[in-house]
Amino acid sequence: MLRAGIVGLPNVGKSTLFNALTRSRKAEAANFPFCTIEPNVGVVNVPDPRMERLRVLAASEKVIPAAIEFVDIAGLVKGASEGEGLGNKFLSHIREVDAIIQVVRCFENEDIHHVAGSVDPVRDIEIITTEFILVDMASVQKRIERQAKPARTGDKLAKAEIELGEKILPHLNDGKPASTADLTDEEKKLLSSFFLLSSKPVLFAANVREEDLGPLESGDYSTNSHVKAVEEYAATHLGTSTVIISAQIESELAELPPEDAREYLAGLGVSDSGVGKLIRAAYALLGLRTYFTYGPKETRAWTIRAGDKAPAAAGVIHSDFERGFIAAETMAFADLDTLGSTAKCREAGKFRIEGKEYEVKDGDVMEFRFNV
Repeated sequence: MLRAGIVGLPNVGKSTLFNALTRSRKAEAANFPFCTIEPNVGVVNVPDPRMERLRVLAASEKVIPAAIEFVDIAGLVKGASEGEGLGNKFLSHIREVDAIIQVVRCFENEDIHHVAGSVDPVRDIEIITTEFILVDMASVQKRIERQAKPARTGDKLAKAEIELGEKILPHLNDGKPASTADLTDEEKKLLSSFFLLSSKPVLFAANVREEDLGPLESGDYSTNSHVKAVEEYAATHLGTSTVIISAQIESELAELPPEDAREYLAGLGVSDSGVGKLIRAAYALLGLRTYFTYGPKETRAWTIRAGDKAPAAAGVIHSDFERGFIAAETMAFADLDTLGSTAKCREAGKFRIEGKEYEVKDGDVMEFRFNV
């Protein structure tokens, strides 16, 4: 299972958000720096309304959604790359996740201490990005030095790593994360073995006040200019997106029955839970897609990577399915939703038999033929 790490400066709402995501109280949330020491881990279901429709169509006994793992990691401060705060420990935990959700504080509250003394989310983003880059520069330099000797003896991989390191160092030295470097697909694949912090995909969670949620959803930034600054910075500097969320409200909503939570959000002028949006965005950030199987016993979401072909998708169910793959019986969820049954999809020509080269689409409803 892939993991998304929740990071940020101390006291920006990471642990509160983690508790809301996991509907738990596993993470201590307190008004002082470093109340989280060891990372908290929780498995979270990916909300997907398509599952309920499939359950109804098949009269399934149970539903098994897709899931990802979230990790709440201790707060970082300026100088973490040199061991400040919980720097070294924090950074080692970051290496273990597949993607990063950076929580940035976009609300003023004199009663909640900000480690930098004022609320400036873009500055906060730059602090963390800089610490990642400093650690990565040292890591790349060590790798170049370590590969120098084998490169001199003709080791092709060592030579390639040195060339890539010498290409990426100036980019990092300019204050730009590795994720924004202009690399070939082959270089990107090789860079993944460097395990650089700044090469991980990142998503921003703009943590706002309850009263800002409705206006911001409708595009009115007059109540909170911080959010617009974060969205623009994320898009222009890092090529990524931002999810607006009120961690405190989401934590309280997690205690309510789903219907009551929806009513409360509607009263705020909000159509969907920020937690739901964040989970779906993290799932997409990790490059994940969903296909479904459905029937009387269960409706189930299966997780694959974008671009996976039918045999690899079959292998997610069982390795025998991939090893003995013959064909995939496939229909799009949208067609099944409209027509109402597999039989009607067949009649309408929407039911297909696909082979080994078929690239599975998000929302495909599938069965596999195999022989071992």
